[in-house]
Amino acid sequence: MKTLLKIAAYAAAFGMLPAAAAAQQAAPAAAAPTAQAGAAQAGGSDAGKPTGAPIDAVSANSQAHPAQPEDYNDVANVSDEAPSNASVASSSISGLSENGLVIGQPTDAIRFQPQVTPIGLEAAWFHNWILMPLITIITLVVLLLLLWVIVRYRRGANPIPSRNSHNTVLEVLWTLVPVLILVAIAIPSIKLLAHQYSPPKADLTVKATGNQWYWTYSYPDNGDFEVISNGLSDADAKKRGEPRLLAVDERMVVPAGAVVKVITTSSDVIHSWGVPAFWTKMDAVPGRLNETWFKVDRPGIYYGQCFELCGARHAYMPIAVEVVPPARFAAWVASKGGTMPKAGVRPASGDATANSPVTNAAPAEAGGNTAGGSATETSPEPTNISAGTATPPVSSQGAAESRRGSN
Repeated sequence: MKTLLKIAAYAAAFGMLPAAAAAQQAAPAAAAPTAQAGAAQAGGSDAGKPTGAPIDAVSANSQAHPAQPEDYNDVANVSDEAPSNASVASSSISGLSENGLVIGQPTDAIRFQPQVTPIGLEAAWFHNWILMPLITIITLVVLLLLLWVIVRYRRGANPIPSRNSHNTVLEVLWTLVPVLILVAIAIPSIKLLAHQYSPPKADLTVKATGNQWYWTYSYPDNGDFEVISNGLSDADAKKRGEPRLLAVDERMVVPAGAVVKVITTSSDVIHSWGVPAFWTKMDAVPGRLNETWFKVDRPGIYYGQCFELCGARHAYMPIAVEVVPPARFAAWVASKGGTMPKAGVRPASGDATANSPVTNAAPAEAGGNTAGGSATETSPEPTNISAGTATPPVSSQGAAESRRGSN
């Protein structure tokens, strides 16, 4: 019976291989469509959103013909040179390296990527100065105890073993010491979580939608335009001087020094949006909106990848975030057909909660209903409200005696 089950499992596995190969060799339009097609695929309401011209010829070619898996595995196009420092020709960003390390992409160092956000710096400090010392001390103490037991209580040195079964001091120590260790870890850990999940007021909102297998970035604060982000082939990444399997044709662009709220969701399966240099990772779940945030003061290009196994091309949907000065961000928004919100004016948003009475209550001098707080410019006081009764009607519901169990 077991042999038959194994044969059936092998047959099923081999039967799935042609389907996976067919999915990988699908037409480019089906894998990662152009900006307009991708918007239509994500949802009919997004089909008419403005999209700008690609940033360069490489991006234009990638948008028209997204890279296929074989384009990433062409050995002839893989360079043996060291990873680039992301000084991309199409970007004026420079000076991304610090102390010999490249900012925003994997390095050969046995540590985390250099962190560029407040949360990342706090998490790195927690790891380097709390967790690592504790782990080192625990490892050394356990090793010394093992060596001492091996030498002191070996058969040659201790032919007659002890008959003791209890030691009050040891029992107190091995109970109290782990509790103290957990407290030492819990205090900074809870503080880090509180900072991570209590974001400050956002200066910019970007909606990141995961698709099989590319990302769509929407900017609701800037005219609600969209950017389709496909992974670049090895050849195109080499032309730009960017690292393979991390470069994209259109990056998510944000201004330096701004608090960026990222709302993640998905149009098909579960993805996960994350950038290691930001200490940021959030799942993108179909039918659900998750939220994370980051704030980067240093301009640069920072890379990430989808962190959730999402299908045959999971390895080929990278993330690239370009942090630019505010003036350059405004120019980029204009080039994409978007607009910058005016100072002190709430940006137009497709989110119904943005115009709700709770978040947009009108003051009394503007005609608002201060008693109920429900009248606003976008949500005026209804005209068909009937006068309520002075005293609510008396209900006899539940007044009758229950006869359950009376017989």
